[in-house]
Amino acid sequence: MDASTTRAERRAATAARILEAAQAEFGAHGEEGATIRGIARRAGVDPSLVLQHYGSKQGLFALAVRPALDLTADGVPAHLAEVIESRLRELSPATRALMRSMLTSPEAAGVMRDYLQERTENLARTLPGDDPELRAAAIVSSILGITIARHFLDLAPLKEADEARIAALTTAWLAPLA
Repeated sequence: MDASTTRAERRAATAARILEAAQAEFGAHGEEGATIRGIARRAGVDPSLVLQHYGSKQGLFALAVRPALDLTADGVPAHLAEVIESRLRELSPATRALMRSMLTSPEAAGVMRDYLQERTENLARTLPGDDPELRAAAIVSSILGITIARHFLDLAPLKEADEARIAALTTAWLAPLA
């Protein structure tokens, strides 16, 4: 690092490197299989530094798997198509870790539930007509199911089909819900 880099900047860069390593480690092994030592090894730091920055494995996991929150009220159809297409491509380490762990870890289940609730509420605010929250929950849950079936269950039609074809079919199917 250059001499003008402050201690705070070096600390922030180390924390970011640890978080990125944690996403990769949790993505590869899930919450149960990942270790502080493995995360530290990936980040090139001492294991005590991981705990110094994040406090605990559970705290680091909650941050590492927290999905980006990018839904706005504008452009719902385009946004849904983008979300579907992104879920058909390779999942990020953070998303893979969260999905791998959500059925066995109460912390991961809570993170996923909070994320899906937030997505549902944001989408519901953009939907006209009756039962916007229920319709939004159906859309969000459908995308989750497609993601699980393609990436974790290897459901042949979803695993083998072209991403663009699945996205087109799914977007057309979800459009009446929006």
